[in-house]
Amino acid sequence: MEADQRRMITLRDEIRKLDYHYYVLDDPLISDTEYDRLMWELCQLEQKYPADVPPDSPTQRVGGKPREGFRTVKHSTALLSLENAFSFADLQEFDRRIRRVVPQASYLVELKIDGVSVAITYEEGILARAATRGDGINGEDVTANVRTIKSIPLRLHDPLKRLEVRGEIFMPKREFLRLNTEKEEKGERVFANPRNAAAGSLRQLDPAVTAGRALAAFVYDILLLEEYSLSSQEEMLLFLQEQGLPTNPLTKSCDTIQDVYEFCLEYEEKRHELPYEIDGMVVKLNPLAPRTQLGQTARSPRWAIAYKFAAEEKTTVLRGIELNVGRTGIITPTALLDPVQLAGTTVARASLHNFDLIKEKDIRIGDHVLVHKAGDIIPEIIRPLKEERTGQEQEQEILAPEECPVCHSQVVRLEGEVAYRCENINCPARLKESLVFFASRDAMDIEGLGPAVVNQLVDRGLVNDIADLYTLTMESLLELERMGPKSAQNLLDALEKSKQRPLHRLLTALGIRHIGAKTARALTQEITSMEQFFEMQADDYMAIPEVGPKMAESLVNFFAEPRNRQTILRLKELGLPMQEFNSGSSTAADLPWKGKTFVLTGTLASMTRKEASEKIEALGGKTSASVSKKTAYVVVGDEPGSKYDRAVALGVPILDEKHFLQLLQENGQ
Repeated sequence: MEADQRRMITLRDEIRKLDYHYYVLDDPLISDTEYDRLMWELCQLEQKYPADVPPDSPTQRVGGKPREGFRTVKHSTALLSLENAFSFADLQEFDRRIRRVVPQASYLVELKIDGVSVAITYEEGILARAATRGDGINGEDVTANVRTIKSIPLRLHDPLKRLEVRGEIFMPKREFLRLNTEKEEKGERVFANPRNAAAGSLRQLDPAVTAGRALAAFVYDILLLEEYSLSSQEEMLLFLQEQGLPTNPLTKSCDTIQDVYEFCLEYEEKRHELPYEIDGMVVKLNPLAPRTQLGQTARSPRWAIAYKFAAEEKTTVLRGIELNVGRTGIITPTALLDPVQLAGTTVARASLHNFDLIKEKDIRIGDHVLVHKAGDIIPEIIRPLKEERTGQEQEQEILAPEECPVCHSQVVRLEGEVAYRCENINCPARLKESLVFFASRDAMDIEGLGPAVVNQLVDRGLVNDIADLYTLTMESLLELERMGPKSAQNLLDALEKSKQRPLHRLLTALGIRHIGAKTARALTQEITSMEQFFEMQADDYMAIPEVGPKMAESLVNFFAEPRNRQTILRLKELGLPMQEFNSGSSTAADLPWKGKTFVLTGTLASMTRKEASEKIEALGGKTSASVSKKTAYVVVGDEPGSKYDRAVALGVPILDEKHFLQLLQENGQ
């Protein structure tokens, strides 16, 4: 008994820590399956010693506490979690308990979507509020974010006085893969699984971030409904569907627990074919009336249970590490494994994402490792099986590289990032991407130099670094497929024209981490020749208002790389601009709009907002998204928004399009 008591204390402390990381930090420390095992073990022990269960035990809680930064809202009905079943025997026991109260019980079985539980309230048929489950009693108000999810209607088909529903917001597998690929290319931490990704996307303080991610939802329960009466779970789902709410059609009505089990097994096999992740099935008593008789425990209803699928995890051996350099220069470690069958495919490689993760998990070459597919897509290592170590692995720790495995340039790591990078813009692994970006519209704007042409130039050895673009000839271009004399001449003309671009365009084109077109322009208003960048230190950059610590560090690292300096000097020899002001007489201080802030609102007939911003910046001004007393002018087009009203209220000068164009013309634009 004493050993059991100690084990319960240990389990509670461990689960509380895991809950905090999962629900509050969106940073799961272990897989869902391992978590379920710990929770199951604690439940078994507490059932054995019910008198020793404290009120703050994780088994008495429903979920995590609300996250800081969101308004906390109280749910009108407690959002309970479900008891878990892991075997047919568990389902049979559930069925026996049900039939003691409801002898002729029938069930509706639904897919258990692996997402984030939310409660959504409609008033007079209009979406009024949405909140996360939180601790089941209090949740986070995520109304603005939920409004961005296209599958959730803002208006019901009928103007129902009040309807509160519960559903699951999830991230489809394809979006999970896209998002993680994007984060990895940026050197950011990736999401552990689609549920973690959905939670991180839904709990954004900026709804625009949520809107940029393809979240979806299924609604599966009614918490409150006025003036209507429904008799079964099937009827409830049909009613929700008729109101325009998204429901999952993959359900089955079952009269016996054997039928329930067979449907569960069917989707345990089919789950990899679904476009979203499920981790089990939900079994509900179909008729609604007897549910009141069955009641609930502190954390779960007695009339429903979740059948959890066995985890698709396999053990294999980590034989080595392969380093890959991505298109943005990020160096990513990939594990080379003894092949193993996993989720219907043979897996011999697994993502390790970054070297911090390797260190945190203490993964070593030669380890026996537990692998799974994150989101049924990405093979990855859950953890090493340290108990299997023989001692030989001690000398095979995996260390971050000091040089690029492709071009052998020195590797850098920016403060606050997990990624190690090759800063050489001509590294063969990233050259094609560097060339495409160099030629893009915001950079050197070289028309005709798109991905198809770049691929041929690099593959044929005609371009081995960016400066080689300016050594191309008619003869060399005619070697390319689908390149005739006219197309070749047009490209040569575009390359020659690009030599007239000002310094800020070249600085943008170099693709320096964190330095976009706007920052490049701000830099070259203060630093007017390329040679000055070679001598600048972080503190020098930080003295420029628009430049922060990460930007400064990135600039120093870029210009410290000898291969980058060599490329810039070659570009200078080939006639590219190394001064910001081609007239030779202008300086940053001479620009007429230096220090003035403009705000654009409405639609301009003569140019896009981007073009207007460029003209303002060319004269030394800058644009802002908000109006303040320090705003110099608000430029107003057709159908202006609230910025116009604020400008009037603050007395900020207003320019219509005609007067804005006159002002530009007077200043040489």
